[in-house]
Amino acid sequence: MPILKWTSAIVVCAGLAACGDTTGEQALVGAGAGVGAALLLDTNPFATAAVGAAGSVIYCDQNPGKC
Repeated sequence: MPILKWTSAIVVCAGLAACGDTTGEQALVGAGAGVGAALLLDTNPFATAAVGAAGSVIYCDQNPGKC
């Protein structure tokens, strides 16, 4: 099980590092990061995917130079 958690942590970090160029890509990357976080934290993957997608899109909308 520790290997899964470390792999999930790496996936989450990689997902957060790559924002995406379009709104769709940003949402997809954020959702992927959310699912990775769900695996890491043992929570609902659908809820964390939605939060990750929304968070990524909002962050990139508010900070276009950082995405």
